[in-house]
Amino acid sequence: MESACFPVHVEPAILSRYLNVLGVQKRTPSLSGLKELVFAHLTRVPFENISKLLYKRRLGLDDLPSISMYLDGIECSHFGGTCYSNNFYFYCLLRTLGYDVRLCASDMATPDVHAVSIVALDGREFLVDTGYAAPFFEPLPRDLHSDYVVTLGRDRYILKPRDDQGRSRLELYRAGVLKHGYLVKPAPRRIEDFSRVIEDSFLADATFLNSILLARFYPGRSVVIHNLSLIESCGESCEIQSLPDLKAAQIAIHKHFEIPQNLIAEALATLRGMQDAWGDAFLGGRAAS
Repeated sequence: MESACFPVHVEPAILSRYLNVLGVQKRTPSLSGLKELVFAHLTRVPFENISKLLYKRRLGLDDLPSISMYLDGIECSHFGGTCYSNNFYFYCLLRTLGYDVRLCASDMATPDVHAVSIVALDGREFLVDTGYAAPFFEPLPRDLHSDYVVTLGRDRYILKPRDDQGRSRLELYRAGVLKHGYLVKPAPRRIEDFSRVIEDSFLADATFLNSILLARFYPGRSVVIHNLSLIESCGESCEIQSLPDLKAAQIAIHKHFEIPQNLIAEALATLRGMQDAWGDAFLGGRAAS
């Protein structure tokens, strides 16, 4: 069943607009087509919470932006989104294009706080996550007999073979230390199943109202701004630059993400603190994106 507010099938005009944003043509579902879509989304649509801060301040938003608002933000302000907007709307795009895809929930420290997609194709299943601020340039295979590893800079992501319940565990190691991760449960879910955790993500103490996190990916490299750190990764190398204050962070965000400075300033004016976006707080329901 589709939600009246968030239909899972994209209207033709919106579909055309979405594909234009990604710079890809409509194709019959295939593994090569899926890879093209995932790569395009990851490299053209950043992970960022500036829009979340701004829409909360201006509109009192405590839910997903509409797909039109989401695309407006990408086209006009170089926005992207956080977990739910990036992953849910990409799920809708795939479904509209004819892919056999289901929206699934993932557990962190709290159950069902992260949404991902699982695509069934050519007798295989693939995990698709465009909302984890991670360099997942391709669909991740789930039919594994050994660990599947993705590395960039100081980060190493390990997708484990499915357990006896069909669940997939993803682990993020940063500089060799387990930092974060989630457990994907294969049962299909609706976006309405995430309503409470999305609402909680707009509470005053929620992580993404109390931190800065933007991630932009290019082939083989990334630029991440996390609070007052600028992290540039290329291959196995990683450079971290400390930013002295919010003004410096604003300048860095504009330089690397091209978001208009007035919007950045307005969004950052609402920050209440500087939480670690990958820390324990992120693992709870209120930290959902």
